[in-house]
Amino acid sequence: MAEATVRPAVPADAGEIARIQLDTWRTAYADLLPEAVLEGLDAEQAALTWRQTIEQGPALVFVAVEGPYLVGFCAAGPAPQDETADAAGSPAKDVETVALVSTLLVEPRWGRRGHGGRLLAEAGRAMRDAGSTRGITWVPEADKATLGFFERARWVRDGTVRTLDAGGRPLREVRMTGTLSIELI
Repeated sequence: MAEATVRPAVPADAGEIARIQLDTWRTAYADLLPEAVLEGLDAEQAALTWRQTIEQGPALVFVAVEGPYLVGFCAAGPAPQDETADAAGSPAKDVETVALVSTLLVEPRWGRRGHGGRLLAEAGRAMRDAGSTRGITWVPEADKATLGFFERARWVRDGTVRTLDAGGRPLREVRMTGTLSIELI
């Protein structure tokens, strides 16, 4: 295996981040999202959004690199109050120190090589440095691979679920929470 690293994303990475996002969604979420939704994803718009996020935040974006290839990315930042709320809408008592891992994707052909763990560990370190005490993320309930990844990182389902409208098809997501001190094994 070539040298694998994680680094902060730079604006020039936006196009490759968008490509990874769209390719990964089209592969990994083909059974979860309607074909029309996946076909309607716009690479240029996604790249513009990622460039703005990298330049302006509020999330920090990290990229995984293996040799010369960008193979995955993670976006994490302060969790909006509504993302920490319980089913009744009450915000978490620690809302001010909760980080949201909004996206963590590794291109499937580069999977099972430790990139996801390195991305989560680096995002966790940055969020701890910014004052966060724990993390949350939302995962499609049917996405067993991602659920398993976060469980191996010692994150747990906190009992909160939400259902999104995914192009006319309901997409049920579970919220997971866990430590920002990720130990790579």
